[in-house]
Amino acid sequence: MEDTVSHLKKFQKELSAGTVSLVLLAVLGQSRQPMYGYQIAKRLEDVGEGVLAGKQSALYPVLRNLEGAGLLASEVEPSISGPPRRYYRITKLGREVLRDWVDAWSATRDSVDTVLQGGV
Repeated sequence: MEDTVSHLKKFQKELSAGTVSLVLLAVLGQSRQPMYGYQIAKRLEDVGEGVLAGKQSALYPVLRNLEGAGLLASEVEPSISGPPRRYYRITKLGREVLRDWVDAWSATRDSVDTVLQGGV
């Protein structure tokens, strides 16, 4: 039994690694305002019974990578309840890339669903 659990955890980790960037871009693409990491993490916790929720600390390297690629921009603003917060927003390039990634995700999802349903 434990063997299947470890296989499931490994699969979920691999699946998550490939989708975190897509999900972060989508959350910021749908937001009307810039968001900071904790807000993004809470938003992901509320979706799909928490399937997309992960360690909040794991989001920050991905956010930095997306910013480094020009897909996000950020600003640090003071907070009245703690340390300054870095607010992220999607850039024009980020929106263009998001559209391409959504198309690629949809094509992949459809192909996997076809295989899983015995359509090969």
